[in-house]
Order: sequence, then structure tokens, then C-alpha cells
Amino acid sequence: MALKLKSEFPDAYCNLVHCLQIVCDWTDYENRLVKLAEVVKDQVTKNRLPSVHPHHSMLYPLSHELRKSIAARHATLCQEKIAILHKPSYAHSKDKPTGARLKIGYVSSDFCNHPTSHLMQSVPGFHNRDKYEVFCYALTPDDNTSFRKKIIQESEHFTDLSQITDNGDAADKIYKDGIQILVNMNGYTKGARNEIFALKPAPLQVMWLGYPGTSGANYMDYIITDAVTSPAELADQYSEKLAYMPNTFFIGDHKCMFPHLLLNGSGTDQAEEIKVIDSQAGVIQINNKIHWPMHVSVVQTMQQCNKVQAGGVQLLTQVVIDQSATPSLPRSLPLTLRSQYSLPERAVIFCNFNQLYKIDPPTLKSWVDILKRVPDSVLWLLKFPAAGEPNILLNVQQMELDPSRVIFSNVAAKEEHVRRGRLADICLDTPLCNGHTTSMDVIWAGTPVVTMKMETLASRVASSQLTALGFPELIASTREEYVDIAVRYASDPSLLKQLRNRIKDARLSSPLFDTQLYTQHLEELYSKIWKKYNNGEPADHILK
Repeated sequence: MALKLKSEFPDAYCNLVHCLQIVCDWTDYENRLVKLAEVVKDQVTKNRLPSVHPHHSMLYPLSHELRKSIAARHATLCQEKIAILHKPSYAHSKDKPTGARLKIGYVSSDFCNHPTSHLMQSVPGFHNRDKYEVFCYALTPDDNTSFRKKIIQESEHFTDLSQITDNGDAADKIYKDGIQILVNMNGYTKGARNEIFALKPAPLQVMWLGYPGTSGANYMDYIITDAVTSPAELADQYSEKLAYMPNTFFIGDHKCMFPHLLLNGSGTDQAEEIKVIDSQAGVIQINNKIHWPMHVSVVQTMQQCNKVQAGGVQLLTQVVIDQSATPSLPRSLPLTLRSQYSLPERAVIFCNFNQLYKIDPPTLKSWVDILKRVPDSVLWLLKFPAAGEPNILLNVQQMELDPSRVIFSNVAAKEEHVRRGRLADICLDTPLCNGHTTSMDVIWAGTPVVTMKMETLASRVASSQLTALGFPELIASTREEYVDIAVRYASDPSLLKQLRNRIKDARLSSPLFDTQLYTQHLEELYSKIWKKYNNGEPADHILK
């Protein structure tokens, strides 16, 4: 209606383009993206707030400089908002008393049942309290889930900033706490309060984990990343200085949340004896409850976690996450069969569990090419959203593939979502914007991910994960290579079985799911960042 009343209304046009992207309506796709780019360029040139949100800019064929300009204009908007507070700048000291701990503050709207907490919920508790004093600042009220409770219980200090609605007062609280490194976990995602960071309540402010791109903000000093996700030759697309983690900037707390998914087999719907099969340790008999494969790291993990974010078994359907303070483990691996999701028993199952907006025409074309080259195969997607399903099926048909070879399932509760990933043979990543948490979920289920590196941060996360896991051979540089890798493994059952066994073993031996080791590396990086500042050096890339 808005475009009918005013055909050159840029906000309405860009919102329409994004809505069409969400449901995979690619009618006149190329032309509308060209027009969108022209609209944004014009707005940036005239110093207007771009109609494309920074978080959406990664989906469109924009230059890195234009994406950074979009983010920068939104960052400036935050500064304009706090200017009316007329607050004097905070005075920050470079001195830290001998023996004093470094104060780290994490700010997030996602300390709740949210993918970010699923990834990092154990990090606050793993910090070394002899050297680091950790503060968590929640931007949203308590959702009364185990995720929130765990972070509250394991953080040395936890403050609910949702009760302090004035950004100036919130910044004052952080400043009075003496935070030396303030961590922005939202960027431009829902619930962010970047106005707090614009007030600069801490001498050093860094981006970490929750937002897949640059802030464009002159008040953010560093972005925590890694050499694969953000190679030095692509540093110009960031306003921040790069601060590298040694393996990957990504982390998953799946050892704590889902240790029962280390088990092989399809599970059971009875409280009876089941078997745990480990590709190295052999077969272990189990009586009525899970005993873990005897890997030392798993035993240690169970001792460290003391609780698991999964419980409340509903056999044959799903496992609902128990959101009490001390959720219990499933008594056995719940029955998980292909037939429960209308998947063919003997076919090769390719999957992708991302939201459908991450699919673009070239990606779907690659998937169709793979299915054509692997005749006895299907593609398993999610109705995420359901309105996208008919558009995907229509496009598949137009590419001369039988639409019945694309199977959609409903979005599931977290534990079921992760567990059913083991039913797929290979996950086909979305190169435009990778599966981030989703790829971690699939890998933890023991299913390999095939990805393709592009240039944006959002398009390189899966490559970083696979590199840390030890599987660079699953990373393609071109679409042709991407297709070839998937076809090669799908066409050779023995090779695929070997790959899947290696993936399962690597979950325990690689740093990708080692939250304690990750936290140690994070602390080392914080110390390097602080040392530079303490020495009077300007922020600069930390690549080693």
C-alpha cells in the first residue's frame, strides 16, 4: 500500500525486498537487488539513514565499503540519541593496581533461551577468578529458563539492565563497576542498546560472537574473530581492529547441553538396555541409563557441567528442554528415525536447517545440481518460515527437478532440532550467510557440513568451524567445487561412513566444542588488548 501511494518510498521498497527474501520469492530478483543497491548508495551519499538494516546488508550484493557505511550511519544514530543527555565523557585510567584483576563486562539481550546463550552459557563460569572479574549485564528480563539461571549462578556479578531503562544510568552503572573491557554481544540484533556503548563507559569496547559483521562504530575498538573468518586482507570491511582467537572465534556449549548425543544408534522408546557405540572404543553395554563412551574429556565435561540443558522426554515425538534450574538427562537416547520426518530410509539425505532467507538462487541451483548428480537423494529443509516452502518447491520445479525430492519439516524444540540432525548424511551450508549456531548443532549430531567461503564474516563462519574441527577438505572456494565435494561423499558410502566417524571423534578432540579451553584463549586475548592500552598504544590488529 505504501508503495502504491508513493512509488519512490525507499523504506517501504527495502522492507518489501527483505520480506520477499525471507519467503524466497525471487520474482524479478536481479532487478530488485540492483534497485536496492542504488537506493542505499543514494542514501549514504546524502548522509541519510539507510533503509537497509546493517544485519540485512550481508544478504545483498553490496560492496564492503557500502555495508560498513550502513553500519556506521546506524552507529552515528546512537551517538545522536545520547547527545541529548549532555553527559560529560567518562575519565578512564590506564593504571591497574598490581595484582588487581582485569574487569570484563558482557552486555547482551540474549542471556536467555537464545542461540547465543546456547553457545556461550558456560563461558562466565569458566573464567579464572584469580585473574579476571566477570560482570554480565542483561538487557532483557529474566525468562526463567535454565540458560538464564546458569549464567546468573556462574557469573561473579550479574546485573539486569532491563530494569535500568535510561541508557545514561546504565552506562553509569557499568562505569562505577570499573569495567575495563566491555563486550558487545548484540551488534545490531534485536534487543541491542548500542547507545550504552556510544557513551563509552569502559576504556576498551569489543564486539564478540552475537553479531556477524562490523559495528561501523568509532566507539568500538576491536572485533574478536579469527584468521579464517576475517583474514587480514579483508580487514578494510571492518571499522574495528581485528583481534584473533587462535582456533576459531566461534564456540558451542554442546558438551554441556547435549552429551547424550555422543551416542550412536537410533535410540529407544522403552526404558530398556541400549548400546553405546564409539568408533574407537567399541561397544559398551548400558542398563536403563546412559553411560558415556569412556573418553576422559567427556567424563571431565560431565563433572564440570553437573547439569545438562535437555530433559523431559516425550518419546517418539521430541524432547522438550527442561527449563528448571537443574534439568535432568534423558534416561536413554530418544527414538529418532527417518520415518518420523517422512524421510526415505535408504536415500542419501542432504539437509539444511537454516532460516530460508539465507538461501539465494545460486545456492538453490547448486543444491539442485547435487541432487541431479546423486539420483537416490533428497533435500531436507525447514518450514522456517512455512510461507517459503511453496516458493522453494516452485523454483526447484522450474530447475527441472521433481519437487517431491525436497522435504520440509517443522521447526522443533532445541534438543530435537539437534538430535534429528544425525538422520541426515550431509549438511549443505548456505554460502551467502552460513549456518552459525545451526552448523554447530549439525556437527554435534555427527553430520558433516559442506560450505563455501565468500568474503563477508557471515559467509566464512562455517569455514572457521570446519578448520578448527580439522576438516578443511569440506570447504570449497567455488560453487563448482562445493557441488563436487558434496557429490563425492554422497556417491561413496564407504567414504561417507569414514567421514562421519571422523566427525564424531573430532567433536571431542578438537577445540571447537571445548568451552573451557576457549575461555582460556579469550582471557589471553583480553590481556593482550589491555596490555596495548596500558602501554599507551593505540588499538591495532592483534593477529597472533
